[in-house]
Amino acid sequence: MPTTTVDINSIPNVRRIENFPKDEMQAHAMELTHSVYPHEEIYGSYCTLEEYIDCPPEDVFRYLADVYTLEEWTYSLRDFEATETPGEVVSFDKIGGKTRIYSKAVAHEGPMTVDFHCAWDQGDKLWMIYLMRVVPAELVLNKRGSVVLWTNCRHPYYDKNPYPEKGPADRKVWVGDMWPFFYAGHHVEMQNLKHILEYRHANGLPINPREVRA
Repeated sequence: MPTTTVDINSIPNVRRIENFPKDEMQAHAMELTHSVYPHEEIYGSYCTLEEYIDCPPEDVFRYLADVYTLEEWTYSLRDFEATETPGEVVSFDKIGGKTRIYSKAVAHEGPMTVDFHCAWDQGDKLWMIYLMRVVPAELVLNKRGSVVLWTNCRHPYYDKNPYPEKGPADRKVWVGDMWPFFYAGHHVEMQNLKHILEYRHANGLPINPREVRA
C-alpha cells in the first residue's frame, strides 16, 4: 500500500512559501521576468503559460477540480476552510500578509476546464479568474500525459482596489501591484503542479491524498 505521508516541500523543485522565502521568490520572479517574459506582455491584458505534465489528464483534471488542492501547488494560499456559500472556500494569501482570499473552482469534465474564481478580501464578487484547461498530450504531442494551459485576464480591479475598506488596514500591497510578475509567479506554481503530480504518478502515490482520506 503506497504511503501518503511524503512532505510536499521535500519534492525536488517544488517552491512554496514554507521552503522558498519571499525574498528568494522575489529574486526568482525578477530573473524570470527579465529573461523570459517580454516587457510589453507583462504590462498587457493577458498572461498565458503552458506546461507538459507526465500524468494522465483525467487525474490532472480531478486534482485541479478540487479547490482545496490549491493549498498544495500554489505558492502562498494556505489554511483553507469552507464558507457559507456552497463550493466557496476562504484561505490566507500569505504573500499579502493577513489577506483573506475567497475561491471556488468551476470545473467541466467534458472539455476538462477548471476556472478558479477568486478575490482578495471579500467573497461577494469573485473577479480574479484563473482559466485552466487540461489537454490529453496524446492529441497534441503524440505521447502520454497532459498539457495544461493557464490564462489570466487583466480585470480593471487589478489596477484599483474596489473594496479598500475590506482589507487589512496595515497591508501595503494590492494584488494588482504584482501584475508585472504574474508570469513569473504562475510559472513557479505551474512547475509546482508539474513536479507534485509527476512525482506522485511516477511513484504510484495517490494523485490527490484528500480523495484517499475521504
